[in-house]
Amino acid sequence: MCGIAGFIDRENGAPICERASILERMCRVITHRGPDFQGMTIERRVALGMRRLSIIDLAGGKQPITNEDGTISLVFNGEIYNYRELQPALESAGHNFRTRSDTEVIVHLFEDYGRQCPEHLRGMFAFAVWDSRNQELFLARDRAGKKPLYYTVTAGGVFVFGSELKCLLEHPGVAREINPQAIDAYLTLGYVPDPMTIYTGIHKLPPGWSLSYRRGKVQLAQYWDFKLREREQFAEDEALEQLRSMLDEAVRIRLVADVPLGAFLSGGVDSSAVVALMSQHTDRPVQTFSIGYKEDRYDELKYARIAASHIGTDHHELILTPDLCDLVEDLAWHFDEPFADSSAIPTYLVSKLARNYVKVVLTGDGGDELFAGYTRYAVHRERSKLSSLPRPIRNRIIRRLSYLMPHGAWGRNLLYNISLEPMSRYLNDVSLFGELTRPSLYSNDFADQLARENSAFRLPASFSSLEDRLASLLYMDSKLYLPGDILTKVDRMSMAVSLEARAPLLDHKLIELAGSIPAAFKMKGSGGKYIFKRAIEGLVPAEILRRPKQGFGVPVREWINEQLRDQFREVLTEPRTLQRGYMNAEYVGLLLDEHERGRRDHSQCLWALFMLELWHRRIHEATSAKAYSPAPDLRFVDEMPPMRMNHATAGAPVSGTAGTIRRNLEA
Repeated sequence: MCGIAGFIDRENGAPICERASILERMCRVITHRGPDFQGMTIERRVALGMRRLSIIDLAGGKQPITNEDGTISLVFNGEIYNYRELQPALESAGHNFRTRSDTEVIVHLFEDYGRQCPEHLRGMFAFAVWDSRNQELFLARDRAGKKPLYYTVTAGGVFVFGSELKCLLEHPGVAREINPQAIDAYLTLGYVPDPMTIYTGIHKLPPGWSLSYRRGKVQLAQYWDFKLREREQFAEDEALEQLRSMLDEAVRIRLVADVPLGAFLSGGVDSSAVVALMSQHTDRPVQTFSIGYKEDRYDELKYARIAASHIGTDHHELILTPDLCDLVEDLAWHFDEPFADSSAIPTYLVSKLARNYVKVVLTGDGGDELFAGYTRYAVHRERSKLSSLPRPIRNRIIRRLSYLMPHGAWGRNLLYNISLEPMSRYLNDVSLFGELTRPSLYSNDFADQLARENSAFRLPASFSSLEDRLASLLYMDSKLYLPGDILTKVDRMSMAVSLEARAPLLDHKLIELAGSIPAAFKMKGSGGKYIFKRAIEGLVPAEILRRPKQGFGVPVREWINEQLRDQFREVLTEPRTLQRGYMNAEYVGLLLDEHERGRRDHSQCLWALFMLELWHRRIHEATSAKAYSPAPDLRFVDEMPPMRMNHATAGAPVSGTAGTIRRNLEA
């Protein structure tokens, strides 16, 4: 696990000493991704660098790494889980291995297969290969989008790439021109989706895509995609058997490491299943990590303890309190772009807790997108019945009626929602500011700019043309929400504390199997994950299988109305914020008033606006490496001594502010 960075200069570009200085800054700014080692190589036009978090082959896996004759150079971020299976065939083909690392496998695969090499890899990755013979740079990103990869071509013709946007911003040729379409997309979704970024001209390489840069030209190619190929003749028992086998394999192959491993345990179905399967392949209790709140309706520790006790893990907990919201500004630094998912706070803190004990964790990410776990799928199904009205009635009567209703009127959003086409309706359901509210939010100048430049965010044609069925919703979430929100959050917050996070449920072979399972096996009535829950019966306690869906929520509503009330109002209404020109001051004031009076819960929308302003102040307005500095090494207080816990005390209440509570759960 590492962070990578680099660039290809012009033939008569900067002197080598200047290029070395630029590359060193690009690597140093992502030290958190790899605190164990920094490696750099510069030859003629090419500069490659990396920061290493040592997980496999601690002594020998340093980068950049080359092939036997030095014509191929590689920097790599991630883990390849099938590298041991690939190595014998490569050795038989005449390749010599000098390390025991998974990194070297990619080098030799590229020698033999060129641009097709990602198709042979099973894992999470973002890598760059320089082929000096063909003067070609090749980049690739893993299928699900677990590892990030940014790139741009500067006005001066320099190709620049890196694991985080901040790498690119350290290159003096990279411009910081804000992309208005990205602002619009962010306020719609809560994140900036692939392939755009917050800056015009800087791009994310989409999941499952590769890039070739040769002779000044960028060539993109998609080598994999989530499939919508349900098997019509797929018996439930056969699907169960294959699913159980693939789940076990996906977890087992992710236990390869030369450092301690653990797991996040939320008390939900997905993380509990991963931990239960881990325990079957280890000879000691799995170390598990959970986070909770004093606010009962958000707290999941009860279920995490049930799972930990049932499986017999070495369990650790942390209670999150509002005073930890002071972390928000520093955490914004790690995202580089506006990011509105408030669960980044507990994700960071549970990562920090885990890093005290292990260097690698397994997570349950991906289960909701593969097996229909979100409650919104059932909501969409119900609303689809209402939208079966003829299109002229929906467009000319219902939608116009919604426009005529005043802000805050009950039923206004529902009427507008059912007037839309299927996939647009679903997107509107999951939007922070939907199409009905964004015109009120935006200032006249910003709305005119979006219209003039034709840069308003729209649902891509590949999604808007999908049929109104469950598989289409899962596909959209897997392509937008999963990489844009969930995996971005987990990557940045775990890497912020130099912790590797592995997601077994996003193994691409498991994804392909899930894509072949009929939707009827995923959702029964209004309940999701039917076949997944059947597959893990006996492994996971019945209380967890039967519990209602609860997201990884944060009590933002209460915090905004209490501890953060003055801070939010001050930041969102002061001239410095409003002069950015995006927002209508009166509408922002209306949102604050309605939220503070309890008339409407605008917490997620207000959080998004707050994080947009923090991004401006913490990232965009930083003009030097000194100002653009990483978050400090934050430490927990009130460390509590180890506590033995058995079945009799498994439900005991937890106390302490921001305290690490270590519990050893015994069967």
